[in-house]
Amino acid sequence: MTMGTSGDGPRPRYLPIADHGLIGDLRTTALVGVNGTIDWYCCPDFDSPSVFAALLDSDLGGSFELAADGPARTKQFYFPDTNVLITRFYADDGVGEIQDFMPVAGQSPESDRHRLIRRVTCVRGSLPFRARVAPRFEYGTQPHTLRFSEGQALFESPSLTLALSATVPMEADGSDVWSEFKLHEGECAVFALDRVGEGVAPRSCVRTEAEAQFVATVDFWRRWLSASRYRGRWREMVHRSALVLKLLTYAPTGGIVAAPTTSLPEEIGGERNWDYRYVWVRDAAFCVYALLRLGFTDEAEAFMRFLTANVCTCSSSASGPLQIMYGIDGRGDLPERRLDHLDGYEGSCPVRVGNAAVGQLQLDIYGALVDAIYLYDKWGKPISSDSWDYVNTLVDWVCDNWDQPDEGIWETRGGRKDFLFSRLMCWVAIERAIRLANHRGLPADLPRWQRARDTIYQQIMRRGWSPKLQAFAQHLDGEVLDASVLMMPLAKFVSPTDPKWLSTLAALGDRLVSDSLVYRYDPEASPDGLSGTEGTFSICSFWYVEALARAGRLDEARLAFEKMLTYANHVGLFAEEIGHTGEQRGNFPQAFTHLALISAAFNLDRALG
Repeated sequence: MTMGTSGDGPRPRYLPIADHGLIGDLRTTALVGVNGTIDWYCCPDFDSPSVFAALLDSDLGGSFELAADGPARTKQFYFPDTNVLITRFYADDGVGEIQDFMPVAGQSPESDRHRLIRRVTCVRGSLPFRARVAPRFEYGTQPHTLRFSEGQALFESPSLTLALSATVPMEADGSDVWSEFKLHEGECAVFALDRVGEGVAPRSCVRTEAEAQFVATVDFWRRWLSASRYRGRWREMVHRSALVLKLLTYAPTGGIVAAPTTSLPEEIGGERNWDYRYVWVRDAAFCVYALLRLGFTDEAEAFMRFLTANVCTCSSSASGPLQIMYGIDGRGDLPERRLDHLDGYEGSCPVRVGNAAVGQLQLDIYGALVDAIYLYDKWGKPISSDSWDYVNTLVDWVCDNWDQPDEGIWETRGGRKDFLFSRLMCWVAIERAIRLANHRGLPADLPRWQRARDTIYQQIMRRGWSPKLQAFAQHLDGEVLDASVLMMPLAKFVSPTDPKWLSTLAALGDRLVSDSLVYRYDPEASPDGLSGTEGTFSICSFWYVEALARAGRLDEARLAFEKMLTYANHVGLFAEEIGHTGEQRGNFPQAFTHLALISAAFNLDRALG
């Protein structure tokens, strides 16, 4: 739970990034602040233009405010084992709560409704409430009209129409809607916001229907989570992370977005603001690994369908048969543009839509993807002959192209280098394919693959090791540390107790670790083409935990893991980074962080016995 305030004195223009919970319907999501305001919502899909984006501009972005009308303390939590979010208001005269959720409609026509339900209840005493619904379409650039029809408010813009129904009176204020009402103990009010048009007719949401959809939504999430095989020490945090990864899944295609937001800054006032509402091959492949570990095979199968339908059919480009990312519908064109009319979170501009990194060469994605396919074949279902043909295509390409500089896992914009992590993951791609071929008796040019695998291994051991650092370095023949090398024992490239690895682990601990928090690298020692600083990278912090555990340093690993959990927000969510004073930074919540938490918990549990 969290503390928060509402109604006592002037409200801050921006809530801290961490002061939000997430709801969604497997097509899009909404962020709900501890003050009851929805300040981020894109409709109908993750990467659609925003309807509410006050998180990126408190004046122009639009929001859906709903709160106790007067001084109140707030707490927020999830209905157990679900993605139904509850925000409670504690005032002098009573206690009230908002239940926020989005029904998951499956593949029925109702899935296009994208209903967002806000159910307000007074649980003790009596409490006045206020609501204000102020959509701003197309990132605040598209005007809309408001009209009332059959008790509903219709917000109509050229590209999208939303219908708001409520069980309390609503009034117009220009093109916005507001309502003030009072509830007594046991009384309830319902607001429902629907996408309408294109075959979806406006439909009111009475209390009985809201109750039925609440029950159905709770049942959906609990049934899904019941498939988890995790019974370890950190069940609540692991299951919350799994629920986050499921929320970031786009059901129509099986793609998994890196995060549901764009341009939340890595540094307040800085330029490191990116759009993460796309399917990164690396992130999604790692998600598949984490979910398979817990026993969720359907998501892995859905991602395999995403690959088959979208990725496997693409022709090769200068960066090979794979792009580093795709749209949630599988499209490969993601042009980046700036929304200069938006101030950005706390004045952090530019706000970006699209991602220019789509054209980068990042060789590590081949290892991440082939490893995920290998694990799906091992823990899910045997892959098809067509899938194996595609693996052959990928690995043959890697054998021909691994020995070249690239932009690397961190998508630096400071020029290509011979990154060790990229070489490592090329080795993984070939090594896992060899395992798969041997296990299944599948056809492959094994002598060629083995020669390439061994050549990569020898190059990493010879040129990736820095005698000066007494550690494996960021890039070949380099003298800069990089936390991505923490994957070396995790990927089974090197023994976790190899003397060279233990020396590397010690060097990382001395120079990049700050009280369990791990920096990716030192931007001053290794310029990345961007100004400003960044916080510690949470996926690296969980990799560090896992590396400590595999090295037998279990007490340190467990303490570091427990410390990392204290940086989660009040409902167990993590952004991409953690700032100097413990604040969440970057897009939120971040799939990378939550999948790494799952992996670290699983392996630490196994090591502890």
